[in-house]
Amino acid sequence: MRAQIQQPRTASRILRNGAFVALPLVVLLSAVADPTLGSELLQWVPYLASGFMMNVVIALSAMTLGTVVGALFGMLSLAPFRLVRYPVAAYVQLFRNAPHLVLIFATTYIFPFEIVIYGTYLPFPDWVKAVIGLAIPASAYIAEITRGAILSIPTTQWEAAKGLGFSHGQALRWIILPQCLRRSLPPWMNVLASITMGTALASLVGVHELLHAATDASTAVRRLDFTIIAYLVVMAAFFTLCYPISRLTRRMEGRFHAA
Repeated sequence: MRAQIQQPRTASRILRNGAFVALPLVVLLSAVADPTLGSELLQWVPYLASGFMMNVVIALSAMTLGTVVGALFGMLSLAPFRLVRYPVAAYVQLFRNAPHLVLIFATTYIFPFEIVIYGTYLPFPDWVKAVIGLAIPASAYIAEITRGAILSIPTTQWEAAKGLGFSHGQALRWIILPQCLRRSLPPWMNVLASITMGTALASLVGVHELLHAATDASTAVRRLDFTIIAYLVVMAAFFTLCYPISRLTRRMEGRFHAA
C-alpha cells in the first residue's frame, strides 16, 4: 500500500524535475542545431538579462512595499474601532480581487510622468508605477495573511502576556508577531511567486523587462525560429525563478506543519 502511494509521488517529482531541465535544454539544443540562431541568441542575451533584472527589481520592490503596508493593515483590521477596521477591510476585499493588469494601468496613467519639487523636475519612471501597481494587491494579500496569523495565535498567549504586565502593543510586538512570522512565511512566498509572474504585465506600459526585451529582440531579428526561442527563454527564466520558490514554500509548509 505504501509503495502504491509513493509511486505517484515519485512520478510527479520526476515530471517536475524534468520540466525544470526541459526548457533550458530545448533552448540550448535549438541554438546548437542552428549556429546562426545560436549566435543571434548570444548577442541578445545581455539585453534579455537586463530586462530580467528589472523583473527581479520590480518583484522585490513591490513585495517589500506590500509587506510593510500589508502587515500594518493586517494589524489595523483587528482594531476595536469600526472607523479603522471597516476601511481596512474594504481595502483588502477590493484590491485582493482586483486584476493586476488593471492596477498597473491605473497607476501608470493616474500618477504624473514627473514631479515638481521646489522648481526641480524629477522624473517618475514607469517601473516605479508598476511597483506601486503590484504592491497594492500584494499589500491586500499580506494584510489578510497577517490578520489570519494573529487570529491563529491562542488567546492564552495574550492572557499570559497580560499577566506578565505587558501592554497590548508590547504583547503584539514581542510575543504575538514573532509567532506569526513562522506561520505567515509560506503564504508570503506564494504571494512573492504570484507577484513575480505579474511583473511581465509591466511590459504593456512600456517598462523594459524580460518580455519587453524578448519582443524587441524578435522584432529586430525577424526570424520565426528566433521568436520561438526568445519566448522559450522568457518561459525558462520565469520558471527557473519561481519553481525554487514553490519548492521551498512546500518544504517550509511541511516543516512548520510537523512542528
